[in-house]
Amino acid sequence: MAVRAVRGAVQLERDDAEHMDAQVGALLTAILERNGLTADDLISIWFTATPDLHSDFPAAAARGLGIVDVPLICAQELDIEGAMPRVVRVLAHIESDRPRTGIHHVYLGAAAALRKDIAQ
Repeated sequence: MAVRAVRGAVQLERDDAEHMDAQVGALLTAILERNGLTADDLISIWFTATPDLHSDFPAAAARGLGIVDVPLICAQELDIEGAMPRVVRVLAHIESDRPRTGIHHVYLGAAAALRKDIAQ
């Protein structure tokens, strides 16, 4: 079994804890479903949020989905002029037999514009 990384992102409509929870939860669910994963396949997850998001920790959404024994960490994204606002990004490390080319990265909604080369 190999260690692989899965990327994803979602742009929030507003900085609100319930909205963040729903959107990040949808992103994590899509990542798991599109890659045929369960929580047992997860090694760790890094979350970053743009500096304009203050309402909650993105990792709280993972805990709400029952991902409770996986190491999670949140960090602030660089504050780059002109960058897309209100974005939560995910970098999940997983165990998988899939080759790198078989990993499905997930960019939901407007965040698909961030990585048109790999967005599903």
